[in-house]
Amino acid sequence: MKAVLDTCVIYPTVMREMLLGAARLGHFTPVWSARILEEWARAARKLGPEGEAQARAEIALIQSRWPNAEHPAKLGVEQRLWLPDAADIHVLATAITSSADVIVTVNARDFPRNLLAEEGLDRRDPDGLLHSIWLSDPDGMTQVASSTLAEANRLSGDQWTIRALMKKARLPRLGKALAT
Repeated sequence: MKAVLDTCVIYPTVMREMLLGAARLGHFTPVWSARILEEWARAARKLGPEGEAQARAEIALIQSRWPNAEHPAKLGVEQRLWLPDAADIHVLATAITSSADVIVTVNARDFPRNLLAEEGLDRRDPDGLLHSIWLSDPDGMTQVASSTLAEANRLSGDQWTIRALMKKARLPRLGKALAT
């Protein structure tokens, strides 16, 4: 399955690490565009100049890890599309151009299922997608979660539990499953 990762699931960090961890395990092939990655870098500016620099370093790392994940929209595709938020049309165009199966986003209202279905696409929220992957590969996803938790604890200096970290990352179903 090819999955376009919307900016809102790439940034924040824990959600991105869980999604890309599932991709590393082979559960889906991630797809994005240069514009999606640029939106991530710009959003990280809110953390200050070091936030954008960190985002750009992480972008370079994921680009090297998945060199074929970046798909620019073909000329003219965006012009024929409509979404409730015109600023998201580039995400849909990337999905169409890359022959993706699904768009992973938390912005359900901006990607109506009926409009996506017209293009042969589905929409999945990251929690639902990751929970379904956990159901098929609990050991693999537990390993991804453990390494994400260890890194979050190291960087924050706190002692998160897996359930609390996943809840904070807007992945409550996955967190509950991982905590059992």
